Amino acid sequence: MLIPFSMKNCFQLLCNLKVPAAGFKNTVKSGLILQSISNDVYHNLAVEDWIHDHMNLEGKPVLFLWRNSPSVVIGRHQNPWQECNLNLMREEGVKLARRRSGGGTVYHDMGNINLTFFTTKKKYDRMENLKLVVRALKAVQPHLDVQATERFDLLLDGQFKISGTASKIGRNAAYHHCTLLCSTDGTFLSSLLKSPYQGIRSNATASTPALVRNLMEKDPTLTCEVVINAVATEYAASHQIDNHIHLINPTDETVFPGINSKARELQTWEWIYGKTPKFSVDTSFTVLHEQSHLEIKVFIDVKNGRIEVCNIEAPDHWLPLEICDQLNSSFIGSKFCPIETTMLTSILHRTYPGDDELHSRWNILCEKIKGIM
Repeated sequence: MLIPFSMKNCFQLLCNLKVPAAGFKNTVKSGLILQSISNDVYHNLAVEDWIHDHMNLEGKPVLFLWRNSPSVVIGRHQNPWQECNLNLMREEGVKLARRRSGGGTVYHDMGNINLTFFTTKKKYDRMENLKLVVRALKAVQPHLDVQATERFDLLLDGQFKISGTASKIGRNAAYHHCTLLCSTDGTFLSSLLKSPYQGIRSNATASTPALVRNLMEKDPTLTCEVVINAVATEYAASHQIDNHIHLINPTDETVFPGINSKARELQTWEWIYGKTPKFSVDTSFTVLHEQSHLEIKVFIDVKNGRIEVCNIEAPDHWLPLEICDQLNSSFIGSKFCPIETTMLTSILHRTYPGDDELHSRWNILCEKIKGIM
């Protein structure tokens, strides 16, 4: 059963001393099942942060159900340039988010269900959560071949990944979240989670590629709505709580004091890109000049998302060494992103006004560099 949230119902709950008086009251005696009415990835990730930071989970576990509009979500210690096609994402308006848990990169859309299991640190048990999901799926379709693996994935028919796992363990609280593919756009998923960038050297956590399949490809009755209800029912039975899904608005400050500042932080360039572990790009590309191709070599070190070392080498007759050195120097300290590269190009144009040939070559070079960002 779905219950719209209001401050008057039993969801005025689970707090500890860190929560302001306007927030939850300690009225719920056991666990809770929540579902977000938002499809915004940053707002929903902020709910995870808020619950982890503020709720008293002792004897009161929480299941949080949420879905997002098209988004790519990377793990806390990952490199987005290594994990996904950022250029395609920009073209298609797909959001990029960095979560606070570890693990690999995943694609979210409205055909994917996200499940977050909150418990105390002592009660944290990923395998038990996955077994619960398996029981829920088999309650709907008893003949479904779904199994949890040692890597804490869920496999369909022994080979297709339908769920991946990540987690965060704090001092007292912990959460385990996983995806569940029902009717995700598989073609889009494959295109977005394939990095086209060459020459990246990084110690960031790398995702492990896997064959994936939607539950609805196996059984068309396994819609998101059916699966959400099945998981909620199994969760309620397992934790001996009422089978009620409480709908929440993750932007409501009267319920989640301070949550919008958490969502804003998750959207910042400094968090999404700036938290990328240090990496380098060592690559080359060609430009056409007088019916021949010239090689341009590029070496860039990036730390905290900003260019720390830049060495662009171009043939002197195409771009004079003095100009190339100026270009290298101008990149130092700038964000490793196309917008700042465009701004730098404009500044350099003003340095040499009226030199159309030089401007043309600068534009070609900067467009190529933007292509690796």
